[in-house]
Amino acid sequence: MNKATTDRAQRLLCLSLLTGLTLFTAAAASTTSALSAEACPGNPGALGTSRTIVVDPREHPKIGTMQYAETLPLQDKEVVLTFDDGPIPKHSNAILDILASECVKATFFIIGRMAKEHPEGVRKLITLGHTVGTHSQNHPLSMNRMPIEKAQQEIDEGIANTTAALGDPALLSPFFRIPGLLRASVVEDYLASRGIQTWSADFPADDWRHVSSQKVHDLAISRIAAKGKGILLLHDIQPRTVAALPGILRDLKAGGYRIVHVEAATPDKPKTPTEPQQWQLHPVSETVAVTRWHKVPTFAFAHDDMLPAPAISASDQMLSLSRNFDRRRGAVPLPEQAPWPRAATLHAMTNTASLPVPAQDLFEITERHSKPVNALVRLPHHAQQTVPVRGSASDAIGQLISLDASAAKRTIPGAIPPGLHPRAVAAPR
Repeated sequence: MNKATTDRAQRLLCLSLLTGLTLFTAAAASTTSALSAEACPGNPGALGTSRTIVVDPREHPKIGTMQYAETLPLQDKEVVLTFDDGPIPKHSNAILDILASECVKATFFIIGRMAKEHPEGVRKLITLGHTVGTHSQNHPLSMNRMPIEKAQQEIDEGIANTTAALGDPALLSPFFRIPGLLRASVVEDYLASRGIQTWSADFPADDWRHVSSQKVHDLAISRIAAKGKGILLLHDIQPRTVAALPGILRDLKAGGYRIVHVEAATPDKPKTPTEPQQWQLHPVSETVAVTRWHKVPTFAFAHDDMLPAPAISASDQMLSLSRNFDRRRGAVPLPEQAPWPRAATLHAMTNTASLPVPAQDLFEITERHSKPVNALVRLPHHAQQTVPVRGSASDAIGQLISLDASAAKRTIPGAIPPGLHPRAVAAPR
């Protein structure tokens, strides 16, 4: 078989492989679309939930790069939706309807007092497949400075009321978000001791502020795009969030982003296998040279004797280093005299050996004293000259000329009029 025949056969093989790959991709896309349509009835173009990850709170007790070094092990363009402070039926139910229309799962951090007042809203979250965590009992914005006993009470009562609303402790996930993200190490340590994971976030949308729903939408999309992936912090009790959420989900889908659901590991639900670098928002690649500095090499000498140093002449006031240092094992070397120039001996100065003093006239500057120049100023015909009153010199200058407010020309004391040389002799009065 000649070379031309061989090349033709290779091109045909490559073309066959590309055709098969195209058909497989199209079939996979068709299958995914069919699954999405089946998983989200009535909305074949829904954003949907791409996958669910299971995390072990004890292995990674603090997540969210707004405050901590780690975040959830997400891939690029993956987003986790979280909502705080509910439930309040009027707005929380609207949020749930929007999520259901897009078949999106989220994580809700419940206030214990709200769970006690609206237990049906908490149970509805579980019915719709969402994850339920806690957000303290009364949402105090002081957990970063309150006594640990008070903080523990806020945490425990919030968990107790949310568990009572659910009716089953197993339905509550060991996730907690500190109100206002006002963290304190003692609070985080207490949560970790109970196996509860502290959640911060990777980007907020500022929907708790007095801003428009469009602003909430724009902040959410821009901050997600800036980091590329992470945990979005929202509030299901805000009307502006209800108005902004449909657009956020729509633009996330248009931008190729995917929603990830998070659950806690249990004996029956093992954690999702991950690598340590996956818990970094943007882990540094092992191929980046700047992160791997060269180590100082360790040199092995053929013998113990050091190389002789060049001798330095006595004229340089240096010691000779021609001999070798004693490197015998076990010998304690004595301190060597530093081979540096010796400081010259300074003799004390006597009263007669003093430095000369410059003559006094060296610092005198001869100034010319000349008679001051009095400028001649031609006064307008309607100006009136007043006789200066006796008094200080400043008062005389200030009252020398009095002009009408509508005068075309004014005389500035001390100014030289045009046409008069500065050295002109003063005109006689």
